[in-house]
Amino acid sequence: MSTLLPPVGFAVIGFGHIGKKHVDNILLNSNARLVGIFDLDNNKQEEINAKYACSFDNLEELLNHPDVQIVCICTPNGLHFSHALEALNQNKHVIIEKPMTLSTSDATEINETAQKVNKHVFCVMQNRYSPVAAWLKEVINENILGEIYSVSVLCAWNRDKRYYKPNHWHGNLELDGGPLFTQFSHFVDLIYWLLGKIEVNHSEFYNFNHQNLTQFEDSGFFTFSSPKFEKLKGLFQYTTAVFETNFESSIHIIAEKGTIKVGGQYMNEVQYCQIKDYKLPNLDPAPPPNLYDGYQGSASNHHFVIQNAIESIQEKASPKTPGNEGKDVVNIIESVYQKRIL
Repeated sequence: MSTLLPPVGFAVIGFGHIGKKHVDNILLNSNARLVGIFDLDNNKQEEINAKYACSFDNLEELLNHPDVQIVCICTPNGLHFSHALEALNQNKHVIIEKPMTLSTSDATEINETAQKVNKHVFCVMQNRYSPVAAWLKEVINENILGEIYSVSVLCAWNRDKRYYKPNHWHGNLELDGGPLFTQFSHFVDLIYWLLGKIEVNHSEFYNFNHQNLTQFEDSGFFTFSSPKFEKLKGLFQYTTAVFETNFESSIHIIAEKGTIKVGGQYMNEVQYCQIKDYKLPNLDPAPPPNLYDGYQGSASNHHFVIQNAIESIQEKASPKTPGNEGKDVVNIIESVYQKRIL
């Protein structure tokens, strides 16, 4: 006879757009309980208490709360490292929003600390839960395409003055990190998830129309190869300089036995599939994107991350987006910047 387990206690650090997404998904999960929310901006306490009656004005007090088992880190990118360490050192599991950190060394320290205190690190890599992404992984893992010759990725989104507001962390190099960390790490992760660790060969960066908005590039590309696929040549091109609204996030795969294009704004539509002796199965519809003020983000799959964290600490499942893989994605992005041609 199975024993009914009590709901898992969650804390959320950061009550911006993505923090609110975490709060919503915690509240929708019958196996989760929202214990408290902390934000660095004290002006948000009134809003938090009006909606949820669980604002904490002291982070240490929240992390010491005995009912908190998992802490969601939803603060600016440059603060993920320090907040994750604080939570782990209080013996809490952590869910870290993308990117895990802004450096490989910080990600390594988080993972080493988690191992030391015997806690899990879950990274938000929710695009892996997309039905189209799962299908791509199956096709590649089962060698249905044969030799893979070419993989090209285009991520073309809009981020402008509606997003990069004055005195906000978006656009600040130390807190934001740039579009590969903030906008497109999900798609770097998909390449890593599909192909394994990649080697960055060459990269270039440009700033077309964000000179007065950010401290980093708005566009760039890098070429890559894969130790797992000997013949493969890859290209990843990205920009946030698209006029007015997001354009697409797409991947083309040219292979020995077939050709695939997955596109749409969020790499969520199979737009072309021609594979030898193969019929495209019916795939579940993709979830809608995250909607923010004046712009859209990636697919809304956070509920899968929350559920996997619950099941993992209850020893019913293994982490599907573990910290070591989050570190690998950070390392790829770091390598892109190290290979830049100035």
